[in-house]
Amino acid sequence: MKRLAVYCGSATPADPVYIETAREVGRTLAARGIGVVYGGGRLGLMGAVADAALEAGGEVIGVIPEALVGAEVAHRGCTELRVVANMHERKALFTQLSDGFVTIPGGVGTMDELWEAVSWAQLGYHEKPVGLLNAAGFYDHLIAFNRHMIEVGFIRPAHAGIIVHGDTIEGLLDAMAAYQPHETIFRMKAKDL
Repeated sequence: MKRLAVYCGSATPADPVYIETAREVGRTLAARGIGVVYGGGRLGLMGAVADAALEAGGEVIGVIPEALVGAEVAHRGCTELRVVANMHERKALFTQLSDGFVTIPGGVGTMDELWEAVSWAQLGYHEKPVGLLNAAGFYDHLIAFNRHMIEVGFIRPAHAGIIVHGDTIEGLLDAMAAYQPHETIFRMKAKDL
């Protein structure tokens, strides 16, 4: 994996564990020689990931919609800052530039990015690993809900392993490196759906 898209919040929660998690992700990716592709912001967890990766000598590519550049939240210190017209172009570029996706704690935008990466993998628009860092148990309920969707039958057995999750960034990256692509919906026959 040469580059990973990192999905995370632009907020700064009161509990310092989240900012420290973001910094650890940035440092670890840089130490492993993995470039960061992220939302291009300078605030919250986004800024912490970018700053830590840059301080550790890593590559950081920010992808930000024009509207957010105008709101003065763009991180001007990135290795490269790409300005796009809208969120659709942003997410398409995340997928194009990265070899996988790592989701760390965040809110609604982070969930949108995670589920789109999962949906696109399920369909067959990409075959890249989708990682979920369950820092401080933040995603315990999401992991349980994903398991519930599998058990009920809304996620096919062939797609049950799309989300790769771990409690540490080191362990998650190792699991993502070992990821084996699944059978996509585009390759399935009607009888398998």
